[in-house]
Amino acid sequence: MKYVLVTGGVVSGLGKGVTASSIGVLLKACGLRVTSIKIDPYLNTDAGTMSPFEHGEVFVLDDGGEVDLDLGNYERFLDIKLTRDNNITTGKIYQAVIDRERRGDYLGKTVQVVPHITDAIQEWIERVALNPVDGTEEPADVCVIELGGTIGDIESMPFIEALGQFSYRVGHGNFCLVHVSLVPVLNVVGEQKTKPTQHSVRGLRGLGLMPDILACRSTQPLEENVKLKLSQFCQVPISNIVNLHDVTNIWHIPLLLRDQKAHEAILNVLGLWCVGRVPQEPKLAEWTERASKFDKLKTPVRIAMVGKYTGISDSYLSVLKALLHASVALDRKLVVDWVPSCDLEDSTAKETPDAYEKAWVLLKGAHGILVPGGFGDRGVQGKILAAKYARENKVPYLGICLGMQIAVIEYARSVMKLHGANSTEFDPAAKTPCVIFMPEGSTTHMGATMRLGSRRTFFQVNNCKSAKLYSNASYVDERHRHRYEVNPDMVPEFEKAGLSFVGRDESGRRMEIIELPNHRFFVGTQFHPEFNSRPGKPSPLFLGLIAAASGQLDHLLQRTGGAVRCITGTGTGKPKLFKKKPFNGLVTTYYANGSSIHI
Repeated sequence: MKYVLVTGGVVSGLGKGVTASSIGVLLKACGLRVTSIKIDPYLNTDAGTMSPFEHGEVFVLDDGGEVDLDLGNYERFLDIKLTRDNNITTGKIYQAVIDRERRGDYLGKTVQVVPHITDAIQEWIERVALNPVDGTEEPADVCVIELGGTIGDIESMPFIEALGQFSYRVGHGNFCLVHVSLVPVLNVVGEQKTKPTQHSVRGLRGLGLMPDILACRSTQPLEENVKLKLSQFCQVPISNIVNLHDVTNIWHIPLLLRDQKAHEAILNVLGLWCVGRVPQEPKLAEWTERASKFDKLKTPVRIAMVGKYTGISDSYLSVLKALLHASVALDRKLVVDWVPSCDLEDSTAKETPDAYEKAWVLLKGAHGILVPGGFGDRGVQGKILAAKYARENKVPYLGICLGMQIAVIEYARSVMKLHGANSTEFDPAAKTPCVIFMPEGSTTHMGATMRLGSRRTFFQVNNCKSAKLYSNASYVDERHRHRYEVNPDMVPEFEKAGLSFVGRDESGRRMEIIELPNHRFFVGTQFHPEFNSRPGKPSPLFLGLIAAASGQLDHLLQRTGGAVRCITGTGTGKPKLFKKKPFNGLVTTYYANGSSIHI
């Protein structure tokens, strides 16, 4: 097994996750099997209880693991299926060591950070690196490890020490360290400064790690004299210094690495040129096509994202990526309008009328409306109003998790005239509890107590839009993260009033997908389809939303037998592929511009 460690210096937010993912893409394009591990030095056991404002979205894996959003990047870039063990945290390591101590595994020895914590970290890496992740039974050839945080952080010191020992243990030729650093430009001087990177590398070397490759972030391409200076002071060959300057979209990053022969540098350090099946040049034709064609997209499609975490786009990263995958597959330039759900409420009209007016202008100007998942009662009334507007005005609507539940509540109140309808999450004493707490949920513990991971949904109606979008499959496997559900005792009443529950779980009592048959596209899902979306395999339901919003839904549904290429997870981790004629997808990222994100 070969290991590539990606560390970061100077400042956080340099893009270590994208760099690690792009290195994986490059090595995979060279014919190697690649897996990934993310190390998060925080004390939390996992990301499940962390606020999206503080840490971005919680990404959910097939096995129910609630992990850092970077694992979502790994899965999307590499098209692999990871497990909860691919995300290492300080909490997990300490918990494992303490459990061993309580069992008496250390035979009376004093348990210390060195060697017990550091040994546990190394053992975890070696064990997880051997797990197959690409749907085959074969282990990976290379494991890309990303160390979260910045070199010098106190909380990451045990991991730095462990990785230093690990590099010595696996030996020369099996370990490659890529250090991502910043080369800023001071506006007053106007030249690229190398001193921050020099200090970062000096700190890394002082901790026992020597970088093999420098990945330098900058706004503009590095000047040659800057590379020479970095090579001299950081003691890294100039051929092993790659520049990751700002690009129009992140899908150019693997191409930047390839163009600078980063794969040759990594393969040389790892001694992999002697492996017969590794080609001389990585095959990235599909990536090249996506990156080059993206800039040609002109026709916009506007989607209003109605949520409570609109202050930070990372809170809905997978939703944004799924929208992106679908929009470029349908040749549309995505524009996401952020609508804080609180701003749609009547109370905002009295307190801050300008924000209220702006929110409604954005909502009414959108081609489609999306209400993503969330927790808590703040902004719920605004989401209900957004669902009502979409239903009454025939605007395409996709509600995910809570977005489905509030659509059910709105229907009960507005159509069925059940004015006391609510979720017991928001009103435990609701007169008409149309959304209830799941019986198997825990009322005392929050972490890892929800209905999590890949679950099977069976279609109840063959000719519904959702089933057609999933290539007329009888069932799909999608990932879940919720502790409340639609009240199964009220389902007959809802269906009698015209709300169709077209997807249910294997018991038939848990509602998974809703549709309004007389609406051009009004769909809600209890699961999170965004977690299985890939650049070349867009989520079918996101395709449906973008198609409806851009006037292409009828054409898309007519081609159901040959147009939708979708992949869904299975409980075993092996993907189930429904392969038809694929769309010509383009892929890119987004940039902020006021209240909108243009993709």
